[in-house]
Amino acid sequence: MPPNLPQPRFAVQFTVSMSQNKIMINQQLIEQFCDDLWAQRGLADNTLAAYRADLTHLVRHIEQNRSLLSLSVDDLQQYMAQRHDLGLAKSSSARCITTIKRFYGYATVQKLIATDPSVGLGRPKLAPKLPDTLTEADVEALLAAPNLDDPLQLRDSAMMELLYATGLRVSELTGLQLEQLGLNQGVVRVVGKGGKERLVPMGEEAQARLQRYLSQSRGLLLGLGRSDVVFPSQRGTQMTRQTFWHRIKHYAQLAAIRKPLSPHTLRHAFATHLLNHGADLRVVQLLLGHSDLSTTQIYTHVAQARLQELHQQHHPRG
Repeated sequence: MPPNLPQPRFAVQFTVSMSQNKIMINQQLIEQFCDDLWAQRGLADNTLAAYRADLTHLVRHIEQNRSLLSLSVDDLQQYMAQRHDLGLAKSSSARCITTIKRFYGYATVQKLIATDPSVGLGRPKLAPKLPDTLTEADVEALLAAPNLDDPLQLRDSAMMELLYATGLRVSELTGLQLEQLGLNQGVVRVVGKGGKERLVPMGEEAQARLQRYLSQSRGLLLGLGRSDVVFPSQRGTQMTRQTFWHRIKHYAQLAAIRKPLSPHTLRHAFATHLLNHGADLRVVQLLLGHSDLSTTQIYTHVAQARLQELHQQHHPRG
């Protein structure tokens, strides 16, 4: 028998370089897709990062010598079946399917492929996830927790009042600039996702608290520094979302609120309480800055659940 002869070294290198080349091509496709989404839709960085992560995971699943553009509907269904076998959450799989469909829709429009292999993929049915919210009594207790004689706590009080009065996203609140305040008109000009602007009324109580903060506290926090940020940190710079949320959790403890809190709890409370008091769903959609009414409709479930709870508590035959 002839001895086992080693393969020429250049052949091994050629095979490795071919695999690496396919990986590079796939990554380039992903970046081109994300760039197109950013340019056409102005999606947030977090959303683009999620799309990028989903497609990168798909690339790791397929053979190294294959391109994303060569996958068939059977390949994609097999991939989703493996995700299911791993016990991944339905919400994660639903987002992954959305990513895949968008990618292959983009590839079809760009004529990178002749037919879209993702057409046959179905989305898993998801039960509506109701956001955590606070009762009106909870909110009153939370807003009453800060000591208004302390400059830092006065700032926090103004932030929470404004957040509950307007339903801003936490990132919109911490990034708020002085030029966005219309104190005489009682409105806030908000730059939301995708650079979309909306005007939101702030209400008399939030307006009064904000004016008190601006006149008594903001200058002390800035010291000799200068900034256009409405709510600077103790260092005179823009506050992070995480820092603000730690502050809210501190006041929740003071107010003896034991319910789970999330970065959007006051935003959820804003929407739910408006609906509980008869606000029109489309008005709430505009105030929240939702581009799709279906995103806002989740709050109708929260409001209905609250009404059912009140009925059971107070109706003689509840």
